[in-house]
Amino acid sequence: MRQAEPAGEVGAGAAAAAAPISRAYARYALLLLLAMYTLNHLDRHLMVILLEPIKQEFGASDTAMGLLTGFAFAVLYTIAGLPIARWADRGVRRSIIALGLLVWSAMTSLTGLVRSFTELLLARVAVGVGEAAGAPPAHSLISDYFPPERRATALALFATGGTIGMALGLFLGGRLGDWIGWRNTFILVGLPGVALAVVIRLTLREPPRGHSEGRGVEAEPAPIGEVLRTLASLRSFVYMGLAGALHSFSGFASTTWSPTFLIRVHGMTLSQVGSWLAPAGLVTAMSGMLLGGYLTDRLGARDRRAYMVLPGIASLLAFPFTLFFLLWPEPIPAILVGSLGGILGGMWTGPTFAMVQGLARPRMRALAIALVLFVINLVGMGLGPLAIGALNDALAPRLGVEAVRYSLLILWLPHLLGAACNLLSARHLRADLARQGSAADGPDQRSAPPSGSA
Repeated sequence: MRQAEPAGEVGAGAAAAAAPISRAYARYALLLLLAMYTLNHLDRHLMVILLEPIKQEFGASDTAMGLLTGFAFAVLYTIAGLPIARWADRGVRRSIIALGLLVWSAMTSLTGLVRSFTELLLARVAVGVGEAAGAPPAHSLISDYFPPERRATALALFATGGTIGMALGLFLGGRLGDWIGWRNTFILVGLPGVALAVVIRLTLREPPRGHSEGRGVEAEPAPIGEVLRTLASLRSFVYMGLAGALHSFSGFASTTWSPTFLIRVHGMTLSQVGSWLAPAGLVTAMSGMLLGGYLTDRLGARDRRAYMVLPGIASLLAFPFTLFFLLWPEPIPAILVGSLGGILGGMWTGPTFAMVQGLARPRMRALAIALVLFVINLVGMGLGPLAIGALNDALAPRLGVEAVRYSLLILWLPHLLGAACNLLSARHLRADLARQGSAADGPDQRSAPPSGSA
C-alpha cells in the first residue's frame, strides 16, 4: 500500500488518489503544462530578437549583452531551481508552477519599464527565479500522469513548448519590436501568463507520487546527500548530464546569436529574421523532439540503450547542416537547409528527460531533473551566449561583422562532444536501470499500472 503523502499535499494527493486519472485528463494536463512551458520560453526569447535595439539604447558591448541573455539569467535560474525542486518533491507541484508563472510573467512586463542596464539585468534575474519553478515540478507531474513506455513521447511533447515559445518570441518580438518598440513588447507579452497561472492553480490535479507505475513511494524525500550520492553513482546519469550540458552549450549559443548573425552578416531586418527563423525553428525543432521521443519509446521497448544511442547518432549527423547555415552566402537557402539540422539536433531532449525520470525514484524526480537542468542551463544558457559575445568582441578588430559567423562555428563544436557522452551513457544505461529497480526498465520490471492510469 502506498504510504501517506507529506502534510503539504495531503488534500491534493488524497483527492487525486480518490479519482482515477483518465487518458483524456492526462492529455489535458500535458497541454496545460505545455502552454506554461511555451510562455516560459516566449518571455525568455524576447530578449534574443530584441538584443540589437536594447544594446543600442544602453550602449552595451556584446560581452555585456551575452552576460544579460545568458549568465545573469542562468545563474539565478539554476540556483533557484534546486530548492524549488526540493520543495516540489515535498509539496503541491501545481501550486509551485502557478506561483512561478505569476512571478516571471509580472517581471517580464516590468522589464519594459527599466531605466538603466543595471535595472534591466536585475529584472532578467528575477524572471529567471520565477521560471525556475516551471520545468522540475512539471517533469515530476508528467511522470505521474504517463507510464514509462509513453513517457519519452510525453516529455518530448512538453519540451516542444521551448521551441514553440522560441518561435513565438522571435516572431512576436520581431513584429512588435518594429511596431511598438522593445519596451512595450515586453509589457504586452508578460500579461497572458497571469491568466494561465490562475487556470493551472484551479484545474490541474495533483496525482499521487508513482501513480502511473503503480508504485509505492517513500513518505518523505530522501536526504539531499543521499539523492546526490545515488545519482552520482550512476554512470549513465553522469554522462547523460554532461551530454545535455554540451548540447545546450552549443544550442543556446546558436539560438541567442543566430538572429544577430543574420542581421549583421546578411543585412536582414528584425521582422525578416523573426518571420523566417520562427517558422523554420518551430517546424524543425518540434519535429526533432517529437521524433526523438517517439522513436526511442519504440526502439527502447527492445533495448533501453536506444534512449542514448539515437540522440548521439542524430547529433553527429546534424553537424553538416550547421556548416551550411553558417557558411552559405545567401540567407534564405542557409536558413531552410540549415534548419534541417534542428530535426537531428533536437532529438536528445525527450529521451534524456525520460531517462532522468526512469533512473530516479519518485520522490527524487523533481530534484534529479533540477540537477540535470542546473548543469544544462548553467553551462549552456549561462556560458554559451556569453562565450559568443566575448569571442565576437575579440575577433571583431580583425573580422568586423563576420566575427559572429566564426564565433558561432567555433562554439558549435561542443555539440559533437555531447554526442560522444550520449554513447558513453548508453554503455551503462541498462545496468543502472536494473540497479535502481527502475520502472522504466521494461514491463517485466514494474507493477501493473492502477486502473484508470494515464
